Amino acid sequence: MLGIKKGLNTPSTFFHDKKYKRDLMNPIDWKDALGKAFNVPVTGGEQEQPADPTETRSGSALEQQGAARLDIVLERKGRGGKQATIVTGFNCDDEALKQVASTLKRSLGVGGSARGGEILIQGDFRQRVLDQLRQLGFKARII
Repeated sequence: MLGIKKGLNTPSTFFHDKKYKRDLMNPIDWKDALGKAFNVPVTGGEQEQPADPTETRSGSALEQQGAARLDIVLERKGRGGKQATIVTGFNCDDEALKQVASTLKRSLGVGGSARGGEILIQGDFRQRVLDQLRQLGFKARII
């Protein structure tokens, strides 16, 4: 077998190798590895992530939005020549955002998506989106 001795480097002996077991028991954290590579101090232990204010809220999107104003923008770039109406400035959770997007898409009869605090409506529907959002009780403006 091309000079390889039987019993060496087989899967059963590979997994019983002490060095391999030691590496499995002490995995290197990727943050530590990046910190060493770029000479950035790495703090020990887990850091608390700041709580996202939209995750703890409940209720409808209008109740969560409060007095904040929405901005309606027409975007033409990066979409293969197609236009898209973007509604930004939502302060609500993703479920409420998806409900508002669903209402807008059904009333306009177009496609779109909702994620990350933005609603994307396919096509140039700025004025109609503004009218629909005002009917729903939101404060909005066209930019």
